Amino acid sequence: MKISTRGRYALRAMIDMAEHNSGEYIPLRDIAERQEISEKYLESILPTLSKAGFLEGLRGKGGGYRLARRAETYTVGSILQLVEGSFAPVACLDCSPNPCTRIAECRTLPMWQKLNDKLHDFFEGITIADLCRDTESNFVI
Repeated sequence: MKISTRGRYALRAMIDMAEHNSGEYIPLRDIAERQEISEKYLESILPTLSKAGFLEGLRGKGGGYRLARRAETYTVGSILQLVEGSFAPVACLDCSPNPCTRIAECRTLPMWQKLNDKLHDFFEGITIADLCRDTESNFVI
């Protein structure tokens, strides 16, 4: 599994909005400047988060983006899954039920399932609020 730039930038933008949350909309330009991310690239990420209800967006003067909920309600897993798609370690775990014809004989499937469960539990156990607090104790596997 490899998290793309898109996933990493989505997390950075969400953290930025949580840290600068005053209830007002935050201009995309401000987020881009603070995070040293291209505005154009953020313009491709933030609407995805907005359409999913993670952010509220407002166009025009005084517009920008803001969190739709408290930072404690967003998990890293939910954000990554939204912008990255599945982060299953093998393709056969992307679908439910598993479509693999060799499932009954597969000696490695239990290992991949366990890894998938650990990844899911790890990312779902960390919130944007946790990342704002920046304590390493939040990241114990």
